[in-house]
Amino acid sequence: MSGVRVTDEQIAAMSLQERRELILRLAPVPAGVLPARRMLERIRRWRLVLMLLCVAALIPWTIYLSVTLPNRYEARNWVATWVGFDIVLTIMLLLTAIFGYRRRQLLFPTAFASGVLLLCDAWFDVLTSHPGADLWQAVVSAVVIELPLAFVLIAGPLRLLRYVAIRNGLVDPELKIWRMPIPLPELWPDRKDGL
Repeated sequence: MSGVRVTDEQIAAMSLQERRELILRLAPVPAGVLPARRMLERIRRWRLVLMLLCVAALIPWTIYLSVTLPNRYEARNWVATWVGFDIVLTIMLLLTAIFGYRRRQLLFPTAFASGVLLLCDAWFDVLTSHPGADLWQAVVSAVVIELPLAFVLIAGPLRLLRYVAIRNGLVDPELKIWRMPIPLPELWPDRKDGL
């Protein structure tokens, strides 16, 4: 196959937008793989509304609980609750290890979820421990094991996600992760679906 050859120097001299256009031309998104832009926007709006409704409902609910809950409460199914939680945490950590070993993108949600579960575990261990040795053990476990591991499990996939976006020319390398846009609408700028 003959054609125009683009050198590494020419690619390096391209702007970010020119690289994105080149990537889209070299690896176009097949028709029918991604939903129409209108559908994505509709889904996005409904999800935003759902999240805002949850926040609006949780604020008065949290205030109500802070006023009405007793300081002490004997819980039913205490063992099943904690053993079940640890089983879920173990499964999520195992899935994270498997997806990491196999280099699968499902590593992102499983690692993030595992990190959040570890934060919850540390929170509830410390707050439900009895004063004394029980509390100190929970604090040491949280500070030495759970919180550092949670940081690795949450920050690692976020950095990898940023790296993948930079590597594929979707975002500027100088852009901080909390400012990274979701680049989906840019993936099909030439679609003719009436949008």
